[in-house]
Amino acid sequence: MKFPAPVQKGKLVKRYKRFLADIDLDGEIIIAHCANSGSMMGVKDEGSSVWVTAAQNKNRKLKWDWQVIEIGGAKVCINTALPNAIVEEAVNAGQIPELAGYETLRREVKYGQNSRIDILLEDAEKPLCYVEIKNVTLSRHTGLAEFPDSPTARGTKHLRELADMVRLGHRAVMVYLVNRDDCAAFKLADDIDPEYAAEFTKAQEVGVEKLVYSTIIDPDGIRLDKSLKALI
Repeated sequence: MKFPAPVQKGKLVKRYKRFLADIDLDGEIIIAHCANSGSMMGVKDEGSSVWVTAAQNKNRKLKWDWQVIEIGGAKVCINTALPNAIVEEAVNAGQIPELAGYETLRREVKYGQNSRIDILLEDAEKPLCYVEIKNVTLSRHTGLAEFPDSPTARGTKHLRELADMVRLGHRAVMVYLVNRDDCAAFKLADDIDPEYAAEFTKAQEVGVEKLVYSTIIDPDGIRLDKSLKALI
């Protein structure tokens, strides 16, 4: 998946009000949209190098989008609006064998209790396949990615709804997209959100599947890399 505009590099001054970031771009302080409502633990260090792109909507109030931060030599995509497109592109290219062989792919389909599934895969010869995607940016130990970076009632709700789809005879898959290039394994941050971890265990017991993939991040864009070991 290519970035929507050429990448420009700057320095993070501060992230604030959840969706805003002041960034030093060649001596000019610009305000960028931060498409990440999480805590961004470990990936919002002031003074770090960041990548931004110009907004494509010329009438938008915020003229820049914050895409990537460089932390300790690692590149980390903090934009949670991108993972669905990255996974969709990979599925369509046949790069995720576990999700191959379906006739159609749809995004943001209503299901559950006022929810929308990230990707719905359909085929006349197979059960429906509900795919939920999480952007993983947290790494507190060298080489180990973790999710979530803060308590997520919404994420816990999604696990319950995926389990419900399995009970109805469908297939459900959690995709954890490790959107940083310095990790070789993944685990749940059960100390940060024990309720999410407990619900994940219940969902697995019902039959909800898990996939963990890493990405390659460069100035041209982000693409799926390889499957990672899941310590869960």
